Amino acid sequence: MQIRFQNRSAASAAGAAESAAGETHDASRSLRALLVLEHLARAQHPPTLAQLAQRLDMPKTTLMRLLAAMQRAGFVAATPTENGYVPGPQASVLALATLRASAFTRACRAVLAQLVGTLGETCNLTAPDGDRVIYMERVETTEPLRLFFAVGSHVPMHCTASGKLFLASMNRLERGRVLARLPLTRNTPRTLTDPARLDDELERLAAKGIGIDNEEFVRGMSAVAVPVRDAEGRVVAAVACHAPTARVMLDELLRAVPVLERAAQSMREVLAQHRAGA
Repeated sequence: MQIRFQNRSAASAAGAAESAAGETHDASRSLRALLVLEHLARAQHPPTLAQLAQRLDMPKTTLMRLLAAMQRAGFVAATPTENGYVPGPQASVLALATLRASAFTRACRAVLAQLVGTLGETCNLTAPDGDRVIYMERVETTEPLRLFFAVGSHVPMHCTASGKLFLASMNRLERGRVLARLPLTRNTPRTLTDPARLDDELERLAAKGIGIDNEEFVRGMSAVAVPVRDAEGRVVAAVACHAPTARVMLDELLRAVPVLERAAQSMREVLAQHRAGA
C-alpha cells in the first residue's frame, strides 16, 4: 500500500506539474497583447514587425496575427510610411479610463488646480500619443473667455506648445522622421508649415527646454509648456498653460515658466508614485 501510495503521489505530482506548466503557457499567451502594448507605449519610434518579433521573442506569424487582431479592435495602429506600429485610439481610451478611475487622477488634478490658482489660466497635463498630443488631465480657468478641450482630446504636434515641446525633445533623426510624416496643416496665419523653419524653431525651443504656441493653433490663444521627465530623464508628458491674448500676452506666460516647472516637478513625483504602485 505504501508503494502504491508513493506511486500515486508521484503520478499526481507529475500531473500537477504538467497542469501547472500548461496553465503557465496559457497565461503567457494571454499576456502577449499586453506585452505588445507596453512595448509600443515605451518605444522611441514605431517598431516594425521584425523588430517587435525579435524584442518580444515571438514567432513572426503569431505576432502578425496578434497585431492584425489588435489593429481591428483599435488597440494598435500601423504607421503609413515606415511599416511600424503605434498604440491605437482604443489604447488611449483604456489608459484614460484606467487613470481617471484612480488616485492618480486626483493627484494630477490637485497639482493642476494649484497651478490654476496661481496663474489664473487653464492648465493641462498632456502626453504624446502617436503623432499627436493627447490631453490627459485638465483644470479650467474660471474666466468666461477660454478655450475648451475635453480630457482625451487630440491636438496636432506641429502647432501646439506641448507638441512642439515633444518634437524639440527628440533627437534630430527621430524628429526628422516624425516631421516627414506629419501633415503640417496651417491653422492660423502664424502656423509654421515649412519643415525647415519649423525645425529651426524646434532647435531654439530645445535649447530653452520649453514649448511655445504663439497663436499658431488657434488665433488669439497662446500657450507655454514645460517637460515632465521620468527617472531616466526622458520627456514623457508636459504641463502646459494657455490663455487668450486678449487677457494674457505670450511674454507674461513666459515669465510664469518657473512656476510651471515647479508644477512639472510635482507631476513627476505623482507619475513616479503611480508607476511604483504607491
